[in-house]
Formats: sequence, structure tokens, C-alpha cells
Amino acid sequence: MSGVAPAEPGMLQTDERVPARVAEAFLLVVALVLSVGAIWMVGESMVGGLPPGFWTYTLGLTGLALALHLLLRFRAPYADQVILPAVVLLNGLGLAMVLRIDLEDARFATPANAGRHFMWILLAMLCAGVLLWFLRDHRSWRKYTYTAMIAGIVLVMLPLIPGLGRPINGAKVWIFIGPFSLQPAEFAKIAFAVFFAGYLVTNRDTLALAGRKVLGLQLPRARDLGPILVVWAISLGVLVGQTDLGTSLLFFGLFVGMLYLATERGGWVAIGLVMFASGAVLAWSIFGHVQRRVDIWLNPFDPELITGASFQIVQGLFGLAHGGMFGAGWGEGMPYLVPYAYSDFIYSALGEELGLTGLLGILLVYLVIVERGLRNAIAVRDGFGKLLAGGLAFVMALQLFVVIGGITRIIPLTGLTLPFMAQGGSSLLANWVVVALLLRISDNARRPSALPMRGQLAGPTPHEVGQGPSGTGALPVAAGAARDAVAVPGRSANPPGESSFGPPAGPADGAAADGAAGGAETTVIVDGPREGGTR
Repeated sequence: MSGVAPAEPGMLQTDERVPARVAEAFLLVVALVLSVGAIWMVGESMVGGLPPGFWTYTLGLTGLALALHLLLRFRAPYADQVILPAVVLLNGLGLAMVLRIDLEDARFATPANAGRHFMWILLAMLCAGVLLWFLRDHRSWRKYTYTAMIAGIVLVMLPLIPGLGRPINGAKVWIFIGPFSLQPAEFAKIAFAVFFAGYLVTNRDTLALAGRKVLGLQLPRARDLGPILVVWAISLGVLVGQTDLGTSLLFFGLFVGMLYLATERGGWVAIGLVMFASGAVLAWSIFGHVQRRVDIWLNPFDPELITGASFQIVQGLFGLAHGGMFGAGWGEGMPYLVPYAYSDFIYSALGEELGLTGLLGILLVYLVIVERGLRNAIAVRDGFGKLLAGGLAFVMALQLFVVIGGITRIIPLTGLTLPFMAQGGSSLLANWVVVALLLRISDNARRPSALPMRGQLAGPTPHEVGQGPSGTGALPVAAGAARDAVAVPGRSANPPGESSFGPPAGPADGAAADGAAGGAETTVIVDGPREGGTR
């Protein structure tokens, strides 16, 4: 007979140790060394010593990065250990480039941007920390599904209000309130991701139904095209009203990508591509300002454009060419010749001084962030979290394509900026919120099933019929739900052949909704009612 007394119902029944997050601490040190080293090299090249504000930038970035690390140790100990160091590295390298351009512009008495950029970095990191502290469970955002939809639409419409929105570089995506400027699309993408996740996890049963098969591709039913038509109309309105392909493509691509994640129907992707391409061609044929932006894209070296409308993109291409394979070195190039090199064209500025090798390294860091986001989307156990994490990771990858594709002339130039690196407060704030959400979801995904979050009781323990305590009622659930309830940490909860996003779920959320796939039913006993009712 064992000498260990049985645990009380609802109490923690595990010997699992909280991770010390040593890997994250080591990677943070590497990221900070590279960032501070880049700032130091800029100073050595430009002024022959430490640049102005060196210790402020070093201590501020280091202090807040370590503060976030400690916050994660206590509030989200199971969160991903790679995302935070990767983002800090991108912030540091971006700050070094903005400072480098500032030191060059100082010769022409141009207003500095590095100090303002640094303050926005600190504010964005603080906002991420506050969100991680107060947001205990990402699923609580599901009840704001339609509130998020309204917020997203309002944010998208703000630049179109006379007197509030103002075009920059031909794109009307900014609003100005006194001395402050804001790009609402950066926050709208988060609102739309929350709305799409809540909507799709509720309606994916219907949207996953198959219609006709055309050229080997299973298309959805015609009656289910309503949601994609609405989002398509909104995206087309953004393209026409704001003259910005990037924002339009970002919203529509986000919805189509999350629709595919929810239904696994390639037909939705095919329909989305056809709809967006046809809408873009229609807008080009009707509206003159869309035609002008396409002309700049296709004919940037036209003598009538090269000194005017296409000057920025041509100078950016020259900068990339000058950088070559290994770059001119920190402070040795001429990125200041490119208008808005510290924001819209920071990618070309980095390419000139770090070369193709440096750009590939930066893209690899972005790829790591996207990969970790998708991995955590697969690992998390609730449908809303899967779609939200997958959508946020996908929209970051899509934004990278839109920004870099515009600078390298793969697509027309847009008004979006490179996440975490470009100067811009709204972009930094919004993308650090995305980071905080991914970290919170990853904490829930990696947390062992038997462990509650801090401040919560452990969930009820399921027992097979005949093994539970006497006097408790039986609750019939699908086999998948029972499997999710007793999932082993580190082992996939999905049977062979089933998607990690689970079968289409109905209105319910949580493990029971994701696991109810229709198979044999198992009767389980629970030690009392489920906390918060049926999810």
C-alpha cells in the first residue's frame, strides 16, 4: 500500500518543474551583443567613437529585454523561448540603422529619428509586458469576436475621413492627430485576426462542406461564398480608397489563409487568388491613381518618372546593387540618398551596408519567428487559439512579402513597413502586441495538461466508468474530447491522418469542441462540474 496520500480534487497533481528558460536567457545575451555591437560599429564608422546616446540605447534595450524575460519566467514560464530574443535582435539592428542615417542627416541639420524610434521600442515592449501580465487566457478574447470586427472596420476607414487622413508617397494609410501620426492598418490586422478566428472556429463545419470538383480541385459550395465576398469587397474598397495594394492584400490574404487553416480546402485559396486578381485588374482599368502606381512599378526607369514618382524605388534598387554580396559595412554606404530610408526603405538601407548575406540572415530571423508561431498554433489545444496563432504568424509572413516585394519590384510599392525594424510607432506597437499574443498562446500550448495557470485550480480529472468516485454523474463525450482531456505533454493528441487543427467544430470551444470528431463515444466521470461551464 502506498504511503502517499491522495491529492484533493482540483489540486495540482504533478511533479512537473517550471522551466528556468535558460535557452531564452542565452539567446537574449546573443541578440543584445549583436545589437549593441551594431550600434558601436555605427559610431566607430561615423564619428570615430561611441555614437550619441550609446549608453541610453544599450541600457534601455538591455533592461527591458531582461525585464520581459523575468516576466515570462513568472507569468508564462512555458512560453516559446526563441521568439523574444529574435524580436529583440531585429529591434536592435533596426535601431542601429536608424541611428546611422541620423548621423549622416545631422550634417544637413535634418531632424533626428533615432531617439523617437528608441522611445517607441521601449513603449511597445512595455505594452507587450502589460498584455502578458493581464491576459491570462487567450480564449477570453473569443467573446469579443464581433467587437473586433467592428473595431477593424472602423480602423480601416479612419484614413478616408477628410482632415484626418493624409497621403504619404501616394498611399492614404496614415491619420494625423496633432503632432502624432498613426497607421491604423497595423492595429486593424490584429482585430481582423481575432474576428476571423472567432468566426471560423464557429462556422468551419459549414465552410468545409465540399461543392463541385473542377480540375481536380474541390471547390466550396456557392451558397457559402458570402463571407469571402464581403471581405473581398472591403479589400477592394481599401485598394481604391487608400491607393495601397499592400493593406488590401494583407487583409484579404489574412482571411483566405485562415480560411484554409480552418477548412483545409484548397478551393478557398484558388477562389481567393482569382477574386483578388480580378478585383485588382478592375481597379486598374477604372481608376487613374491605381494606373499611376502600376506605371511606377512597371516602368521605374522611365525618364519622365525616374526624377519624380519613381525616384525612391530606383534609389532603393541602386542601394541594393551597391551592397553586393557582403555589403559596404556599417556607416560606409549611402542609404541617406533614399527618401524614407529609415522607415519604408530600411530594407534597402540594410542591404546596402550588410549585403545579400546580411539580408538573408535577417530574413532567417523573421522565418524563425513565423515558424515558431505556426508550431505553437499546431500545439495549442483549442480551435480559437490554433486559428489566432496561425493567422498572426501568417499575416507577419505576408507583410514581409508585401514590403520586400514592393522594394524589389515583385509587386507594386506599398505603404507598409518592415516589422520591428522600420521607424514607426504604430508598427512597433502592433507587432509587439502580436508577439505578446504568440507568447501567451505558446505558454498555453506547451503547458502540461495537468498544470493550471498561475492563480487557477487544476482542472477535473477524468476517469473511466467504474473507476471514478462514487456518487458522481457520467458525462458522455466523443472519444477525441476524452483523449484531449488526458493528453500527454509533448505527444500529439491527434490520431494518424487527422489534421493538427482538428476536425471542423461547431459553436463550442475548447478541447471538447476540437476533439468531437464523430468516432466511438466514451463515457467519462468528472470530479464535479467543468470550470466556467461547457466550452
